[in-house]
Amino acid sequence: MFRWLTAGESHGRALVAICDGVPSGVRITTGDLAAALARRRAGYGRGARMTFEQDEVELTGGVRHGSTLGGPVAIRIANTEWPKWEAVMSADPVDSEQLSGLARNAPLTRPRPGHADLAGMQKFGHADARPVLERASARETAARVALGEVARHLLSQVLGVEILSHVVAIGHISVPGDTMPRPADKAAIDADPVRCADPATSQAMVAEIDAAKKEGDTLGGVVEVLAFGLPPGLGSFTHWDRRLDARLAGALMSIQAIKGVEVGDGFTTATRRGSQAHDEIEATENGITRRTNRAGGIEGGMSTGEPLRLRAAMKPISTVPRALDTIDTSTGEPAKAINQRSDATAVPAAGVVAEAMVALVLAEAAIEKFGGDSVEEMRRNAESYLKALVIS
Repeated sequence: MFRWLTAGESHGRALVAICDGVPSGVRITTGDLAAALARRRAGYGRGARMTFEQDEVELTGGVRHGSTLGGPVAIRIANTEWPKWEAVMSADPVDSEQLSGLARNAPLTRPRPGHADLAGMQKFGHADARPVLERASARETAARVALGEVARHLLSQVLGVEILSHVVAIGHISVPGDTMPRPADKAAIDADPVRCADPATSQAMVAEIDAAKKEGDTLGGVVEVLAFGLPPGLGSFTHWDRRLDARLAGALMSIQAIKGVEVGDGFTTATRRGSQAHDEIEATENGITRRTNRAGGIEGGMSTGEPLRLRAAMKPISTVPRALDTIDTSTGEPAKAINQRSDATAVPAAGVVAEAMVALVLAEAAIEKFGGDSVEEMRRNAESYLKALVIS
């Protein structure tokens, strides 16, 4: 069984993450995790917090000398801003007189439209939004990205799978419809200010972000995640909760601010006639293949062996500098929403988080399919499976 959890608050001492079911022999280092977290912090349109709040990551269990041991992998990501928040976010009681003199401890009673604030306050009985926004914050995705890097290394070392993402839209600016980067393009995408694979579109996206920021507004967009090298047969058609597309969609929808998921051509395919919607199959010198990949590498809830292609739509950030109307829950009177961050957009970072979620789901599916307590055993099982395919 492959399972994982995260814990921690946005301004807490640290985020922690644990992943169980990782086989032994996955080569992973603290440097690998730090590099992944740096990718998450990058991207044009991010606020000042991404520069002054660094990710101090450490592997605290399950890894020895750069290789997993077979036990749970534990990760801790320290909050470098913790000294400023130690009293406000202390796990233990703090003297009320000390707290009363701290501006950061003032109750947050003006919930932001589009955020978890109001529903979370209602659900858990909080009169202050602080306990909600601290956990609902996208800061939690740093822990997911770290775990996803472990999963990415597992997939690469067992199956040779490569995962990348790129931004296909920010606001109303979109890349040309035929844009599909390959693994060799990953470095260039990461070097682009908005992680866009098309340079001309990237410039237009930067201009759109500048315009929104000048007007005190925020932008959403769409990211695409691609996985190359998957074998056919991950997932299953036999139960609703074993379908690979369902699991991937759920994982992507779990990312903060994601409001839509598309597999392959998805919504475009819904407008086509059947004769133009499906991927015709043919035999080639390289084996059975599909002429197109409109299905995004998944048919009947299973991977087909074609590149996996998923898109996730991110709404604009809920904290809008041009504050939206809300109420003050302490008085019931009209008010302007609280402002806790200053990103104009986080779409470039969303692609990195989406990669992590895809890697975690695919790692789970690979472990289910190929089993094994070590990387070498999993690799042997995968190779045996591919050699024994009835139809190849």
